[in-house]
Amino acid sequence: MSDREHETYDVVGIGFGPSNLSLAIALEEYRANNPGNEVSALFLERQSAFGWHRNMLLPSATMQISFLKDLVTFRNPTSNFSFIAYLHASGRLTQFVNNQDFFPTRQEFHQYLEWAQARVADRIAYGSEVVSIGLPADVDPERADRLRLEVADATGRIGRVVEARNVVISTGLVPSMPVGTERDDRVWHSSEFLEKFRRANPAELRRVAVVGAGQSAAEITRFLYDELPHAQVYAVIPSYGYSVADDTPFANQIFDPAAVDDYYFGTDQTREAFWRYHRNTNYSVVDDEVIRDLYRRSYDDEVRGIRRLEFLNLTRVSGVKSLSAETRVSLQVGPDEEVRELDFDALVCATGYSTMEPTRLLGDLDRHCMRDDAGRYRVERDYRIVTGPELRCGIYLQGGTEHTHGLTSSLLSNIAVRSGEIADSIVAGRAGRDAERDVFAEIGGDVR
Repeated sequence: MSDREHETYDVVGIGFGPSNLSLAIALEEYRANNPGNEVSALFLERQSAFGWHRNMLLPSATMQISFLKDLVTFRNPTSNFSFIAYLHASGRLTQFVNNQDFFPTRQEFHQYLEWAQARVADRIAYGSEVVSIGLPADVDPERADRLRLEVADATGRIGRVVEARNVVISTGLVPSMPVGTERDDRVWHSSEFLEKFRRANPAELRRVAVVGAGQSAAEITRFLYDELPHAQVYAVIPSYGYSVADDTPFANQIFDPAAVDDYYFGTDQTREAFWRYHRNTNYSVVDDEVIRDLYRRSYDDEVRGIRRLEFLNLTRVSGVKSLSAETRVSLQVGPDEEVRELDFDALVCATGYSTMEPTRLLGDLDRHCMRDDAGRYRVERDYRIVTGPELRCGIYLQGGTEHTHGLTSSLLSNIAVRSGEIADSIVAGRAGRDAERDVFAEIGGDVR
């Protein structure tokens, strides 16, 4: 098959979590409102089916954002892809209203996402991993307006090649482990928690530890305490206990769509102030309700004269060693960093994620992408990487733009507006190319 015979799309999304799902919906709504002017799109996802943090869908765990910050509402309040539309279609709208709660469970929100993706399923290819992005052989490297994507199937075989005038990369965050700690059957990252927990024999989990100070760490600690009534549960916390998330109205304005402009167009001093003052809205913080739940369990244990839940504050993991039947964890405890060793049947590292980094995926294309003085990608306001003039196609990022767009770059809070801005940019770019093509056709030239 020659390059010219490959499927060509206006946009190809790489990765299909909530961000690119929201983009797919924005493009679908554009098509519905502009008959005969469809933006052709394909979304490639390496998972075999849709899934969003499946391994953290713990019983009773709730969303930390309002249901109104769904895939569409802040962009289009009348959309039939909204969470309200999902509740209506599911026959639960009245019951949800009677529940008087802005924060659905994660399980219900995941069901909403599955419902939404099923309605754009004709644009999604699951079990498809993009392994390389480059220029097609027949494009002028000085006027490249298409990209060539090689796609591997579930076996790792290159089974498909597609071309795109724009790509939108949304491959998600990368699980982060403590330095020197590797995952195995007894050492887990929170991103794989439920899968690993279900494989284990609960009776053999007598001493378990959870490392981390954020929401996931606290929720897993609570879950293990409740699910393993025979076990000792240790919470390894680098700070002096959990810190409460600031979700008060004024602080929450940091997640408003307008705050992206304040950050993007602000000075370096302004951006630094954003992080200094507002990290406690999202990073290494826990909802008040979860903190109180854990404290109550610990206090009830003291009343009953048992010690089943232990908090190791000001403590960090400094080493992990696998023994025959247990995992030995070296800990640095307190301000003097006293070394202490404990053996566990399971160690759960709820130690967060590293930001999305597309450099390896872009390969040789990376040399066309502009970077700032700190070596980070320069990104336009519409989330498009700044490239050299020879690269006329668009490379957009959904994630990995905290340095340019602020705290909401990898969060659901601004997902509807962000995807709408990317869709608008792609549509405007296509309109510009069509106009240019018409001009060249009139003078007998050619443009690709």
